[in-house]
Amino acid sequence: MDAPRAVRVVTEVAALDRSFDYAVADGHDVPAIGDRVRVDLHGRSVRGWVEDHVAADRELKVVKKWLGFGPPASLLPLATWAGDRWYAPRSRFLLAMSPDRLVTNLPAPPPAPDLAPTIRDTATNYPSGVVRCAPNVDPLGLVLQAYLAAREVSLPLLVLVPTDAWSRRMVGRLEQRGLPAVLASRWDCARASWPIVVGARGAAFAPVAKLGAAVIIDVDDESYRSEASPTWHALDVMRHRCDHDGAPLWITSSLPSPAALQVGPLSVADDEEGLWPRLEIVDRRASDPRDGVLAANVVTAAHRALSGDSQVAVAVILQRLGRGRLFACASCGTLARCETCGAAEEEVDGRLSCGEGHGDREVFCVACGATKLRRVRSGVTTLARDVAAQLSQDVTEITASSDPAAAIGRVVVGTEAVLQRVRRCALVIFVDFDQYLLAPRERARRDAVAAVARAGRLVGGRREGRGSVILQTRRGEDAVITALASLSFESLSDDDVETAKVLGLPPYGAIAEIEGESATAFVATMDAAHVRVVPTAKGYSVHAPDPLTLSHALRSATRPAGRLRVAVS
Repeated sequence: MDAPRAVRVVTEVAALDRSFDYAVADGHDVPAIGDRVRVDLHGRSVRGWVEDHVAADRELKVVKKWLGFGPPASLLPLATWAGDRWYAPRSRFLLAMSPDRLVTNLPAPPPAPDLAPTIRDTATNYPSGVVRCAPNVDPLGLVLQAYLAAREVSLPLLVLVPTDAWSRRMVGRLEQRGLPAVLASRWDCARASWPIVVGARGAAFAPVAKLGAAVIIDVDDESYRSEASPTWHALDVMRHRCDHDGAPLWITSSLPSPAALQVGPLSVADDEEGLWPRLEIVDRRASDPRDGVLAANVVTAAHRALSGDSQVAVAVILQRLGRGRLFACASCGTLARCETCGAAEEEVDGRLSCGEGHGDREVFCVACGATKLRRVRSGVTTLARDVAAQLSQDVTEITASSDPAAAIGRVVVGTEAVLQRVRRCALVIFVDFDQYLLAPRERARRDAVAAVARAGRLVGGRREGRGSVILQTRRGEDAVITALASLSFESLSDDDVETAKVLGLPPYGAIAEIEGESATAFVATMDAAHVRVVPTAKGYSVHAPDPLTLSHALRSATRPAGRLRVAVS
């Protein structure tokens, strides 16, 4: 007699990252691999996914209910890989691949239409890999090129963009050209292998069984990394999927990171100079000390923008620098910086020191010897008040917590949330660009270039002559300022790659930041033979030569009780 039918199930219980076998009751269809089911686990009714079909060689509990479709069977190994890569249970990634609501029927995908000649003419012709492009380059041509590649193998195209609003606009543009595109949030359509699936970061786990091609727009945008644990990155997921499926991958960036440069050959989009914004550098060291938060010539430029007919005329951006505060000499305007690492210095117990603790010193200016330093960092609310006074205009504050439905005036002041809320603008002012240049993170220079690129989309390119971007700085000699002024980014990229190699940063190494009350106990049980454990202000940093070695080290440790956060990069 044949053995009873049974399935192996991965449950949603994150604390039990293992599989359990269950029998299928007579008269019921055996669920497909990837399907969602409800089972009894130690007296609890829990949901899970069918991982495999097995023969029951012992008495087993019975599957309670079939709940509907889950990710296709071909994606289950992706969840296992991601769990190892970012030290997380498989269920976290299986949930990312699953629908928010139960899905018991799948639609029939539309047939791929005959392509109009204009679509082929609009498509670009870059080799798969990295495309460095100015902020006002239209990515639609690259998406059409990838769609043509996917059609050749009759498989779907997956497109990732930084925001949900952008994904809706992209779907609309594709539909206007008669192409069958759908948002990744339409889970049933993605699961049915719609010809084009578009979404933000979560679309990296879209339930498409096999990819024909993929595109990631603005790959170095911070939105592609999950800040919550597990700290996965969409680029790593898409590279793994494309390698597994043999699908070409195109990514775009204004200044590709060392990890992005590993994807493939680097191409440069046409007309870089004409599609970057007009840029003006204002060195505050030369400004009149009596000027307000905006230098006198910046106020003039703002009034000129306000005389136009733009719905939003002026946007003023302030990038916060964590808990630190920048100090500048009241006499010559030079910033207080660490002579060892170049980071901004903070005042601690009446002395100056950088965040890395490279010694401390008396409060004085290293450039002119003056002993009077002043703070040059203010909050958004204070900035909004000062800008309103200087421009004699009402000001709208915009931060990440602002009501997205609230009306926006002609002058807006806020964080980078402004760059997401505002679509068009005559003038963007980075009131303190040094907050980017001196940010205490290895990607600070790329973030600075990316911020200018996003601002450039609001004001348009130099070829259009519609608007401009102003950077107020006290570091006019900085390499980033020089690169933006000349639109020559090769030296920045080369320096970033060299730094990553020397410091063992991704992709030339793997790092995990371990924090929480049980971090010390966790690290104490770790097999650290092939990794380097470094104490930090918040816990520990574990450095390994590659992600696999790091995964083995983390998995070797015993997870103790108490709060623990493991952030793998």
